[in-house]
Amino acid sequence: MARYREAVCRQCRREGIKLFLKGARCFGEKCAIERRNYPPGQHGLSRTKLTNYGIQLREKQKAKNIYGVLETQFRRYFERAEREKGITGENLLKLLERRLDNVVFRLGMAASRREARQMVAHGHIQVNARKVSVPSYIVKVGEEVALRATSKMQERVVDNLGAGRSAVPPWLDVDVNQKKGTVRGLPVREDIQIPVQEQLIVELFSK
Repeated sequence: MARYREAVCRQCRREGIKLFLKGARCFGEKCAIERRNYPPGQHGLSRTKLTNYGIQLREKQKAKNIYGVLETQFRRYFERAEREKGITGENLLKLLERRLDNVVFRLGMAASRREARQMVAHGHIQVNARKVSVPSYIVKVGEEVALRATSKMQERVVDNLGAGRSAVPPWLDVDVNQKKGTVRGLPVREDIQIPVQEQLIVELFSK
């Protein structure tokens, strides 16, 4: 399975904002943004003015890093968003939000999307009582996402649910005691609280 293998804190420093890729670490004093709030590399402290293309590229990279997808996969999501009715940029974010690993994170079962992706890939999550080990699986309205009863992640999930670091979005319902959640409906743009200007991504891919 292809994935980003470098230090994920570099991604936050590159974008200049917290992408919350490391769970609890992002809320403490060890967060890379708190300690070194400038881009990585030997030229990180130098002042550079981005061109319009550079601004659009950074928005695309930011969205990719937040959801943990690679370039080819991200482009496929964009092409699918173009084919659907509605605003392309919003369609793109809605597709990314409905990824199974993101849903596990949004329900509060995982401290980060990275941890949620690992939980899904290792077979700890089931959808409608069937094991699903594909992080990119797109959930549908009415489906139930739950931790498997035999999972060794029981204690970890209890800790994550108890931490309550972020509110569960309105399009999801969570049952903390049963360690499961239900997809109530499709997400709307107002529910997707991420620092991304999706129109800039559309402009980038439209060139």
